[in-house]
Amino acid sequence: MLTTAIIYGSSRRDGNTRKVVDAVAKKISADVFDVSDFDISFYDYEHKNRDDNFLPLIETLLKYDCWIFASPVYWYTMSAQLKVFVDRLTDLLDIDLESASKLNGLNAALITTGVEDSCPTCYEDVFINTFNYLGINYRGCLYVNTRHEDDVVAIENDLLTFVQLIAV
Repeated sequence: MLTTAIIYGSSRRDGNTRKVVDAVAKKISADVFDVSDFDISFYDYEHKNRDDNFLPLIETLLKYDCWIFASPVYWYTMSAQLKVFVDRLTDLLDIDLESASKLNGLNAALITTGVEDSCPTCYEDVFINTFNYLGINYRGCLYVNTRHEDDVVAIENDLLTFVQLIAV
């Protein structure tokens, strides 16, 4: 089985998305990295932020075969916390081409929650386009409707399907 890192970002550390993340992590023995636990500043064209935690975190994450990005849907996109991390991937293309080259062939997937009946296409498209640009293999999305608290708990079938998607 692939070694998997879940890169989690949310405004609520213990919300519904975190419950789903924890269920997935337990099922596949993944390590969870909450981007809020790291000092990661916004993308800067002058790279004055080189001394924050982004590059050391990337160094750790590149030891994994699969990255799962996890965030609730906020206004049809990812959380601000996760967006900062995703934006900083640009640093690799600018100042760390060796690490950027290691993204090519990496497997990635999504975990997201929201109140829509299904994952908004525009949410998923941001990741798909980013992954395509970086040469990352997109494996799929686990979306959980959290309109009702019971939905978060009753995801076992979706979870099994998701695990099969990323285990290939």
